[in-house]
Amino acid sequence: MNIASSRSVLAACSLAASLFLGACTATQERPSQPSNGDGSVTTKPVIIDGGLDGTPVDPDSVAGRAPRDRVIYFDFDSAQISPRYLSVITAHGRFLAQNPTGKVRLEGHTDERGTREYNVALGEGRAVSISRMMQLQGVSPGQVSVISFGEELPVADGQSESAWSQNRRVNIIYSLDE
Repeated sequence: MNIASSRSVLAACSLAASLFLGACTATQERPSQPSNGDGSVTTKPVIIDGGLDGTPVDPDSVAGRAPRDRVIYFDFDSAQISPRYLSVITAHGRFLAQNPTGKVRLEGHTDERGTREYNVALGEGRAVSISRMMQLQGVSPGQVSVISFGEELPVADGQSESAWSQNRRVNIIYSLDE
């Protein structure tokens, strides 16, 4: 067997292994948490832009003029952007492209199901998918930073789909340093 055909065989084997492992990961069932019985959900506020003390944002700043809708929700176990949020992300992308001094931090979050490592990677994947879409609108990569908190900062407590769906999100947070 010559070197060229050995490389082809190696590449084909690598591709097959990647597809197999990807399929195993995609169909892997992750443990669910036991229900608390009453289905109650406690929701915490998400503070966007202003400081933790609730300081209002200057309406003349980039953050103050930015589109108001700043939370994008995701389906379970997915980093794919739902069509219902495309116009929201497009609006942020166009706004940032027109305001090159503006900067955003995309904070990825997940629900509590899955391992910490898996959830951090999924939260990052969600934030990266939004970053890529913003860059298609003309946003400079230097205007966007991505961070994942995984399951660590839930806005809704509880072990129900209602709580979990509120925690699967990316917060778009504008920088106040202008």
